[in-house]
Amino acid sequence: MSAVLLVPEAPALVLEPSDRAPSLARRYLTERFRDLGHDDDFVGRLVVTELVTNAYKHVGSGHIVVRIFPDGRADLTVIEVWDEGAAMPVVRDEDHDALNGRGLLLMAELVHDWGVRPLNEEGKIVWARCVR
Repeated sequence: MSAVLLVPEAPALVLEPSDRAPSLARRYLTERFRDLGHDDDFVGRLVVTELVTNAYKHVGSGHIVVRIFPDGRADLTVIEVWDEGAAMPVVRDEDHDALNGRGLLLMAELVHDWGVRPLNEEGKIVWARCVR
């Protein structure tokens, strides 16, 4: 028997893949964190910025969907970013000469855990759980 992942209903933000998407996602995260009673949204804003930026830069078409909701098992908040791309995100090794590519490495150090869930239809959900 396979386990079923139950995800709570949560309002979603649907974005066009553009350079405006990260700032709109940050604004949405700040509102959701306030609704959920969180005082500090610094890590959440960093996480949603990284995931949405990756979605629009590496996928570039379709929509980006952001959801933020409490994790029922612990004192954590889940940030999900869905896009229509098939490519999975990769944490690169640290390269002191690189001009980019550090976002996922930094994010992985700041969150409780994170991962990717490929979808049966099209795309994937990249998620991160942050301590409240």
